[in-house]
Amino acid sequence: MSFKDLPIMPDKKKGVLLFYPYVSKKSAVNIKKKLSGRWLGQGPMVDKFENDFKKKFAKNFSVIATGSGTDSLHLAYILAGLKKGDEIITTIFTCTATNIPMLYMGLKIKFADIDLDTMNISVASVKKLITKKTKAIVCVHYGGLPCDMDELKKISKKNKITLIEDAAHALGAKYKGKSVGSLSDFSTFSFQAIKHFTTGDGGILTIKNKKLEDKAKRIRWFGIDRKKKQQGIWKNDVHEVGFKYQMTDIAATMGCDSLKEFSFIHGHRKKIYNTYLNELSHNNRVRCIHDYDKKKEHGAWLFTICVNNKDYLQKKLRDHFIETNQVHFRNDRYSIFKSFVKGKKFPNMDYLENKYLVLPIHHKVSVKDARYISKLINKYAK
Repeated sequence: MSFKDLPIMPDKKKGVLLFYPYVSKKSAVNIKKKLSGRWLGQGPMVDKFENDFKKKFAKNFSVIATGSGTDSLHLAYILAGLKKGDEIITTIFTCTATNIPMLYMGLKIKFADIDLDTMNISVASVKKLITKKTKAIVCVHYGGLPCDMDELKKISKKNKITLIEDAAHALGAKYKGKSVGSLSDFSTFSFQAIKHFTTGDGGILTIKNKKLEDKAKRIRWFGIDRKKKQQGIWKNDVHEVGFKYQMTDIAATMGCDSLKEFSFIHGHRKKIYNTYLNELSHNNRVRCIHDYDKKKEHGAWLFTICVNNKDYLQKKLRDHFIETNQVHFRNDRYSIFKSFVKGKKFPNMDYLENKYLVLPIHHKVSVKDARYISKLINKYAK
């Protein structure tokens, strides 16, 4: 069996899984109550989740709950006024969900290389890609480590283009003391199964310009103004193309329950993250993806290392029932993006492509587990 063909590890007591969904124990009871009530789809719990999220992460911003992080990204691109043929700069290294909505819209994608130390979008690469046709920059806070927001905001302001953050990894992260979600024009979050906590699936969009809130809510629901409709004054007309991108009250119930426990969720993940960092950072055969920038507070969604013998190390860890993987892959390898990368080079991505590996970090991983995993890495990394 090839090292690259390792199957998903079964959920057994022996071993440490790479991911495990976080669902509040309260949700089983609260969802049962919901199932016997009036609201199952988008209702008052969605409003509550939006308000709770706003208080915690995005004060003075509009907050829109959606069916997925991908929905939130697509909404952001629409609200940014992007049109078919517009140029948009994005990272080569992310979940395809960041970039696939650009294909829905017929945007001209310009892929930027990554930074070697953080695996975030390279500011130097972004600068080289800017043209008069550039309308937006999309950055991803890889693993929960904030991008160089000061530099990206300078570029955005200088060129009068929109800055959009894919913060699917970065719930709880901060930059210069401010929560990710309250930094730029648009930020998107994900509550898919393996994120900090899950709502089954779901997302959030935060919007700096509050004048766009009503439009966002219409587009989220087929282009219909639900508020006017429910007040009985709605006229049967739709002026803009909308989608079915709303969150359900069942999902929002899960979200509200987990938000109350987020201090525990994030605090535990940071303990595991810092254990790995302390145990591995002294090993010159292992490079931790962490830039030690005091302006940044890590969201602790992923802990990523780079080693020269990634496949061998992954196999040895699996022999000890430790599941690891690469999680995200470079987007230029996918056929759907081939027309945007012909003749383009990404030297930093090339260098790291076969070296990075993600370690388990979630509520079922203990500090003892993290020390044991680190001990194995220090033994087998070359």
